[in-house]
Amino acid sequence: MSAENEILVVPKIGQGHLFPCIELCKHLLRRDFRITVVAASDISSSIPSTLQQSHLFALINISPPQDTPPDPPASFPRQHQQMAQGIESFLAARDPARARPVCAVIDHIMYKTQEVFSKLGIPTVTFITSGACWAAVQHAAYVVRPDDMKPGEVRALPGLPNEMVLSYSDLKQRRHWMPSNRGGGGGGGGRDPGGSRPQMGPPRPGQPAPWVEEVKSSVALLINTCDDLERPFLDYMANLTGKPVWGVGPLLPEEYWRSAASLLQGREIRPKRESNYSDDEIIGWLDRQPRGSVMYISFGSEVGPSTEEYPELAKALEESNRPFIWVIQKKSGRPGPPGGGPAQMESSYFPHGLDDTVGGDRGLIIHGWAPQLLILSHPSTGGFVSHCGWNSTVEAIARGVPILAWPIRGDQYYNAKLVVNHLKIGALVCDGYPAEMVKKDDVLKGIERVLTAEEITRRSMGLGERFEKGFPESSVSSMDAFRDFVNRKTE
Repeated sequence: MSAENEILVVPKIGQGHLFPCIELCKHLLRRDFRITVVAASDISSSIPSTLQQSHLFALINISPPQDTPPDPPASFPRQHQQMAQGIESFLAARDPARARPVCAVIDHIMYKTQEVFSKLGIPTVTFITSGACWAAVQHAAYVVRPDDMKPGEVRALPGLPNEMVLSYSDLKQRRHWMPSNRGGGGGGGGRDPGGSRPQMGPPRPGQPAPWVEEVKSSVALLINTCDDLERPFLDYMANLTGKPVWGVGPLLPEEYWRSAASLLQGREIRPKRESNYSDDEIIGWLDRQPRGSVMYISFGSEVGPSTEEYPELAKALEESNRPFIWVIQKKSGRPGPPGGGPAQMESSYFPHGLDDTVGGDRGLIIHGWAPQLLILSHPSTGGFVSHCGWNSTVEAIARGVPILAWPIRGDQYYNAKLVVNHLKIGALVCDGYPAEMVKKDDVLKGIERVLTAEEITRRSMGLGERFEKGFPESSVSSMDAFRDFVNRKTE
């Protein structure tokens, strides 16, 4: 394939979107495409040097003029408009003799930029950085019209596995299912009346899931998942849209596909960040714990429980006799504002006194960054209390670690339903969540279930074994199929 077969890539800025986008670029480069990443800010620090040094890779920073006032929160239309104008100006300034890009791969959040590519006659491909479950379930829930469900009623979701039912209790207890102004996949949504939880789910009655409309202009979809995890949901999306839908993930860095033993020996995944423990101290502590005994707790870098729930979690860890590693970010995350804007950050929470109560032998409280995959790869780790961000979810799955799901916003609720209902490799933190606050006893029961339920452990280990050979074969085939698809389009 000629090096002039250029693909423009438009990512959404943010760790959960950017990292899989970078990995997608690597896979496309291996298939002899020229990749030009067009971003709304300088993301060079997030691009590996090996990628930047490739003669087939380019990074273009399209920023608004310096005199442009800052965007108000969640001003997606304006951001999209600025991005589209920047892309059009960038392409207009190029040598007219240069071959036109064969297509543009666009993060689905950036769907509005499709308009400029359509104007220029460049086909667009939608890239969804989370899994397929959120999209399929969101649309299927809209189809069954949940707004008129009655107490005790359960509705099957047509076209999806039998266990992915929608119950009245989902509507009463889990507000993310209730109708909202904007239920888009990774981050949009309204808020419950108290303002403490995002209100995710299908749009208002009579309106389809937003992503269905957003992908209409695309010629194909690439999803950060694979057949072993979400084949029924990929099929649902393909049947619904009538477009090619390929699972090309999980898009984790190459080091993540090394064996657990070699990973623990090498101990280098991503650049080290500020933390009160070194990698050697963490692994040394894990080495002293019984196999499968440690509960790992982490809510990622952007979200976390409410200020009332943090102390309940601390009390549960204090009363439990289980060893644990609890990672607490320097700034405790709160759910973002409607429209999927950046997380609202509060002053840090830290369980002062807990380390003295449990002692360093039973509990390790990490303030700052932690080597998550090293921890998940260690044989002493037996469970993971997670917000179910997609990257964290697939990291745990690939290492066969059961999940106690504590979703906070966006697609995390759907990922939790995938983990608990479909894959059956974990449990929800409490039955009434998120309408009911998580209490100490909920956490205690959840930890015990995840660590001791033989069926959950067996299924988690069995699913993890499917990833022992590395990047899934089905995803390699999907990448090749996408390459051939683009080839045919340009002939």
